[in-house]
Amino acid sequence: MVKKSIYSVLRGTFLISDDSFKNWRLILFLSFLAIIMIASSHSADRKVHKIAQLNEEVKELRSLFVDGRSKLMRLKMESNVRKELAVKGIIPSEKPPVKVFIKTQN
Repeated sequence: MVKKSIYSVLRGTFLISDDSFKNWRLILFLSFLAIIMIASSHSADRKVHKIAQLNEEVKELRSLFVDGRSKLMRLKMESNVRKELAVKGIIPSEKPPVKVFIKTQN
């Protein structure tokens, strides 16, 4: 019995026999499931590649941000501001600032 069914599968007679309709339905169903599985796998691979690409872009942008922030910190230092203003002829005041109080009349 088992030998006969294996022989019919190898020869393909199970596809052309009288009750082959149920066999064809099963084959088509399994083929459809295989196609869906392959498409799902390709979609997942595309998403993995996109995530890796976006992670690289995030690393690059973070590096640019840190670099820009460190340059800004150097530019904001009082010594650098003094040098830049000294070139334009502006020097720091010798006297400290004075707080002005205004009295209001009721």
